[in-house]
Amino acid sequence: MGRLENKVALVTGAASGIGAACVERFAREGARVAGFDVSEEPANWATLVADAPESLYRAGDVRDEQGVQATVRAVEERFGRLDVLVNAAGVGGGGPVHMLPSEEWDRVVDINLKGTYLMCKYAVEGMLERRAGNIVNIASIEGLEGTEGGSAYNASKGGVVVLTKNLAIDYARRGIRVNCVCPGFVDTPLLRSIFDQNDLGPVRERIADAHQLGRLGRSEEIASAVLFLASDDASFVVGHALVVDGGLTAGHRYGISEMLGLA
Repeated sequence: MGRLENKVALVTGAASGIGAACVERFAREGARVAGFDVSEEPANWATLVADAPESLYRAGDVRDEQGVQATVRAVEERFGRLDVLVNAAGVGGGGPVHMLPSEEWDRVVDINLKGTYLMCKYAVEGMLERRAGNIVNIASIEGLEGTEGGSAYNASKGGVVVLTKNLAIDYARRGIRVNCVCPGFVDTPLLRSIFDQNDLGPVRERIADAHQLGRLGRSEEIASAVLFLASDDASFVVGHALVVDGGLTAGHRYGISEMLGLA
């Protein structure tokens, strides 16, 4: 029996990266899965949900309040309820603030933070009626500490971390658990596009090496952490920001391990 057997899950950002990995893992664990993404249904959607008893895909923008509400309602009408919401939709962006157009700030914060708020706003309504539900937000280690040039992205993900805690405080006693995952740098199409567009190959290598494992994360590794929080295995985990970062925030390396033959 899968860890999400008979559960209904809605995943935003479902067309690629961490969102797609969550869809695939949830389907393997027995969930009926709905995907929501700004992209039209991806060519590999049928493959992602091959193990799901039922599935649904809707294209839309998490900044569109009417579209968000309609999507949540469509899931509830199709499957009878919504048990798990995963907010994985997100974009990168930022820069030193004196170089950052206000439109870019708004775009990043609106998608990453406001989009999370809107999805939670409408998902919570049905969860409150049933006195049961589970929300997992995808934040970032960049929401826990500063990153060079991060500004808008860091601010948006920091907002997701604290919003998660507030949601947990507000709804835990009504049977709704809310947590977030804070990944390190994960090898997704979004991250690759940022490095490629800005000719940041050497920076990518330095970032990968800064993780104690010496590499970037994989989307399926983050999906495993999301699965844990979404399952009953995490029944006593509420308001937590789970760091899954390959040791990036554990501390610093100065070459001593190499001197001792440990690297």
